[in-house]
Amino acid sequence: MTAKCILVIDNELYIQEVVQIALETIKNWRVVTASSGAEGLLKAAKEQPDVILLDMMMPDMDGATTFQKLQANPCTQAIPVLLLTAKVQTVDQQRYQTLGVQATIAKPFDPLQLPTQIADVLGWQL
Repeated sequence: MTAKCILVIDNELYIQEVVQIALETIKNWRVVTASSGAEGLLKAAKEQPDVILLDMMMPDMDGATTFQKLQANPCTQAIPVLLLTAKVQTVDQQRYQTLGVQATIAKPFDPLQLPTQIADVLGWQL
């Protein structure tokens, strides 16, 4: 079985590092990181990851705008997107569902549980 590729789009480097270490160590998944929405759009098109973990609160281009641009591009619109965000109130959740986001993982998250959370949402066998 080929290792999964996960794209993490988050402007906080320590979040990128924690996610990368957790996913690579626990599941041997390949992790690609991007520090901005614009960089994430380019890497998503180039890498064609199995899933994108997207932060909502980023400078310049926020997560909602990044998500909409991913959906508008035929090369990236089929890639599942999971939000990795601290904004998890009911109003926020409803907005994310309206956008078409697959699921939300709340920050702070447990790095040891992250691979299981991702696999559960996407129906991956671990």
